[in-house]
Amino acid sequence: MEFTISRNTFLKSLSHAYGIIEKKTTLPILSNILIEAKDSKIRITATDLDIIYTEEIPLQELKKEGSTTTSASIIYDILRKLEPNTKVELFLQSANKLKLVSGNSKFNLLCLSPDNFPLSDEDIKQKTFEVSSKKMLKLLNKTKISISNDETRHYLNGIYLHKINIENKSFLSSVATDSHRLSSSRLEIDSNTDFESIILPKKTIFQLISLLEQSTSAIKISNNKSKIKFEIDSGVLISKVIDGRFPDYSKVVPIDNVKILQIKLNEFKNSIERVTTVSSDRKEGLKMNISKDFLQLSVNSPNSGEGIESINAIFNSDDMDISFNSRYLIDIASQIENDLIIINLKDAASPVLIKDMSDKNSFHVVMPMKI
Repeated sequence: MEFTISRNTFLKSLSHAYGIIEKKTTLPILSNILIEAKDSKIRITATDLDIIYTEEIPLQELKKEGSTTTSASIIYDILRKLEPNTKVELFLQSANKLKLVSGNSKFNLLCLSPDNFPLSDEDIKQKTFEVSSKKMLKLLNKTKISISNDETRHYLNGIYLHKINIENKSFLSSVATDSHRLSSSRLEIDSNTDFESIILPKKTIFQLISLLEQSTSAIKISNNKSKIKFEIDSGVLISKVIDGRFPDYSKVVPIDNVKILQIKLNEFKNSIERVTTVSSDRKEGLKMNISKDFLQLSVNSPNSGEGIESINAIFNSDDMDISFNSRYLIDIASQIENDLIIINLKDAASPVLIKDMSDKNSFHVVMPMKI
């Protein structure tokens, strides 16, 4: 195997695959990246046995076809430190030695046989459907904030993706919950789309988000009960899905919260940030004293003191007090697109519904805290 490639192109593609590789693994081959040179391009593959990512990269010159695997972290680091816009030459000297040359730099990298690299079956029988990268990115960003970290309930450690029908329209809906808060968003898809309901794992979500952030074209999706496949530009991401049953979330979405609180988003967000400064670990609850035309936010920490601030608000009901985990509200506020945040309340002990007037397809539910 011998080829010449642009350092920038190679580094960009390696950065896409690099996030999948586990830093600590009992199988040395999983720390490596598979490089296959054929038909004037190379194909790189990375896997952790749950996710597999492949990408095809055009070459400047292919002298000899072949394949090998070498340490992903070392080759990624070398490329990162090389001068931009340089040429990189790779030459497989023997089954276990890969020579990399760029300018005055020369490296001899150790290799493992590509025969031992675990490749999974890429064939998913379902028909693919396309969605905009921008819309898919928004869908995942809006819901990822509520993913649970509780390993004992593994079925909550991801985003529940499923097809729903509302008023003769079909949507790809995403939901995440950690049982204290819930986030939901949806995007419209063709009514003929085939999609198996699945729970997408957290690692796959963050890998997919980083790929979508760099893409402007449409993303192709296909799945079955155990795997999901995403085709983005020249890359393909295939992931196992979480084996479990996602709870019926519709039961926890409030439908009779008629007390409506309207606040300017930035004032609300900045005010929370200021008053929670007294709580170093943000464990203390944020108390909200709501009245007709203003909202008082306060945090009281037994170890470090108290923070209080009042901001303008519009409330259509009698005065009430309610408390929340401040981090939950900040996370939700970061995903609101409108200048206003709308909080629908019932009483101090019932979950609240938070809406974004600029995005009718998304909402959040938060349980109050007892202080």
